[in-house]
Amino acid sequence: MRRFFYLFVSAVAMAVQLRAQDAFDGRAFGDGERLEYAVSYKVSFVMTDVAEVIIATSSKDYKGQQAFQVDALGKTYPFYRWFFDLNDQYVSILDSVTLRPLELQTEIREGKYRYSSSFVYDWEQYVVNNTFRNHKNENSNHKQLKLIDGSYDALALFFNLRGSDLSELEKAGGAGTMNLVLEDTIRVIRYKLLGRENKNVRGTGKFRTLKFRCQMATSIGESFEDGNEFTLWITDDRNRIPVYVESPIRVGSIRARLLKYENLKYPLDSKIN
Repeated sequence: MRRFFYLFVSAVAMAVQLRAQDAFDGRAFGDGERLEYAVSYKVSFVMTDVAEVIIATSSKDYKGQQAFQVDALGKTYPFYRWFFDLNDQYVSILDSVTLRPLELQTEIREGKYRYSSSFVYDWEQYVVNNTFRNHKNENSNHKQLKLIDGSYDALALFFNLRGSDLSELEKAGGAGTMNLVLEDTIRVIRYKLLGRENKNVRGTGKFRTLKFRCQMATSIGESFEDGNEFTLWITDDRNRIPVYVESPIRVGSIRARLLKYENLKYPLDSKIN
């Protein structure tokens, strides 16, 4: 489940291509936005909601500058905690003007397993300093990765890309690649715009959406074989919020659907009454 939660917030970042620019001028979210998702496991014809993902934004002061804080939480529902107790937390700090990431802190708690990581970005040197540790090991690992414009962690990608110019993607034929910063490496993401589709989301309604196929690959662009491909539907309006994500696994599939949304910056014009 840890892999799916991390790749879920990665998947919502894959929807559109980030243009290189000094200042961000297309922000699709505001202070106080909150998105809630149900995560389901499907095998054969049975689909069961087993967990939730909540992503919320707030304004804050960070080392004397205005910033956005993004809190992401993934946890299993109480009924399933006896079987698998998951509580994963991600806190990302973004510059309020450029939306470049400044810092990311993660804490993974799954049963008795504990894993933490810290990403600190230095945009003057174009590097990110990463510290990560499995709590069974007293020693932390340290890694410094070189960055280029648009090489961000999953949460930073999500909030940057939601406001990108879709026309640029369409001019490129609807396909492209991006770079995702992980603890010890940078992975290539391939994505393809499949077109527009009316998507019915159980419990939330029907939406006009943009449908994408996304795939994680190695740092040199070679494809992984299992569980790293997503199909993603995002609202075809200025908010660009993901309403449905589906990923196959070895047995069955894992899906996430939008349950609730609060304090969106724009009206949800893509919802079909």
